[in-house]
Amino acid sequence: MGDAAGRAEWPSHPVRPYVCGALGDFDPERVDMLLDAGPRVRPALKTSVATLFSSGPLPPYHREGRMYAFAWGERSPRELTSWISAAETYETPGLIDDGEQITLHAGGLGLVDVFFVREGDAVYFSSLLAPLLRLASGPLSVDWGAWASIIQVTFPLGEATPYTSVRRLSGSSALVYGRKSGRMTAERRLPRWLRTEPFEAGRSAGEIVELLHEVYKGFEDRPLLVPVSGGYDSRLLCSIAVARGADIESWTTSPDDGTDTDIAFARAITRELGVRHRVVEQNPADHPADVLAVARRLEFLTPHHAWYAPFAREIHKSGRTLIDGLAGGPLLKNFMVSGDAIHASSEAERQAALLSSLSLGAPSVPFLSEEASAWIAGEVRSAFAEATSMLRGHRAQLPLSVLHTRTARAIARSPVNLVGPESSFIAPFIDPGFFDAALSVGVGRKDKGRFYREVLHAANPRVAALPSTNVVKQPLRRVPLRSSAAPARAHDHRMLTRIAESVPDLLSDHLRGVVAEGPDALTRFTGWNDRFWVRGLALFGAWLHDKENSLGDLTPPWR
Repeated sequence: MGDAAGRAEWPSHPVRPYVCGALGDFDPERVDMLLDAGPRVRPALKTSVATLFSSGPLPPYHREGRMYAFAWGERSPRELTSWISAAETYETPGLIDDGEQITLHAGGLGLVDVFFVREGDAVYFSSLLAPLLRLASGPLSVDWGAWASIIQVTFPLGEATPYTSVRRLSGSSALVYGRKSGRMTAERRLPRWLRTEPFEAGRSAGEIVELLHEVYKGFEDRPLLVPVSGGYDSRLLCSIAVARGADIESWTTSPDDGTDTDIAFARAITRELGVRHRVVEQNPADHPADVLAVARRLEFLTPHHAWYAPFAREIHKSGRTLIDGLAGGPLLKNFMVSGDAIHASSEAERQAALLSSLSLGAPSVPFLSEEASAWIAGEVRSAFAEATSMLRGHRAQLPLSVLHTRTARAIARSPVNLVGPESSFIAPFIDPGFFDAALSVGVGRKDKGRFYREVLHAANPRVAALPSTNVVKQPLRRVPLRSSAAPARAHDHRMLTRIAESVPDLLSDHLRGVVAEGPDALTRFTGWNDRFWVRGLALFGAWLHDKENSLGDLTPPWR
């Protein structure tokens, strides 16, 4: 992808730059290969032991002698600090030289990607995965563990990517090169919210609302776009913006869940708040193109977000800063935390309940072969246990497990990778002051959304009383699914066929039989679980198709 045509495929980066570089005992020729494989960049730093290149201006936030510090998230520190402080406070990745060692670090949750290839005491890194593939010396090797997680829980766990040669820095982790030792080591630190357990401080709903008001003071001079769905997070954020007199518009689109209740509820909410409201329509005929565009832009790391593609394209034209409700569910209403997890009597039961909540439920018929299903289940259990190991025993283990896995690896892709880097976004719920306060509220108070309803009432009681998709009490009006229409079925069938041809023993005999019947046979998969199983497998099929000339042996480990 180093030629002119390949370069044109990359998104522009006016808000958050694309960065790449190398650290340690690196080969300059390998760096040149990396530069040629990605978007156009300019040097921000060039030394014998560290290089950093950026698609736009990237001045250091600190420079003194040979010491420097760079950050490339949405926010940046103002002065030199420890790498973990920069990561946890500003949720930014960065590169820091303190004179003795050079550190490449991720953000506290790892929302902004840092991919890397390690070769001995050299590391080559990039904020996009694909350019690093140019460094492979032969056919690309499949990371079946990553695909196990993508298929079962809809995102990879830990440092995994679809390729064994490329890793991703997890939240609150770093790669450190010692100037004297000439050695590269990996570090994983406890972020702020783990170093000090947030004991119940008796925070009231009113205090939580006041903290959100404080967060909004930091960007009150910007024109804002607050998408409103029918749920809790968006109506809370919109209510606060209106109360502060912000220049605000609100948009809604269909989440393609088969009801479009979000649109009807959002109209009522924005009418009550007196906010200009727009519905971004979606065309079923565009669905296959959106699926592929999102899959490629997210580098095949999750099957989510195809429904968001038309919405993101419109945001790019808006000239407004997106206010996103990222992390609101886990912080305020125990999202993805089941009663079984809350009341578990052992760590093993708690882990099993958490993983069950995060995993897709069983499909209506077996989608995977028995051998593949057993191997994938075991692989995901091990990966999940490792990815959440530092959270065990912590008072806020349950919401933090969701935040460090599903929120950071899957849900964050909409604001971080689809809205950004073309447009700016703000996630008020992960502001440090609000984050810590919300985390201190015990899961018992949040159970069944009780505390969140108190917060909504404190923010705007009239809006709090309006119908919500979080608590739907009336009959739903069913609408056709864009993701199940004829164009989508044709796409999914092509992708499933590709799997049946390339990795036949991944699929069950039953599913291969359905695929053999043709696209319309997929109409039998109407349930929520079935739809998500199809999406995940179709993503794998699309990846096989896109990478067919680059992949090596496709023999799976369960064969």
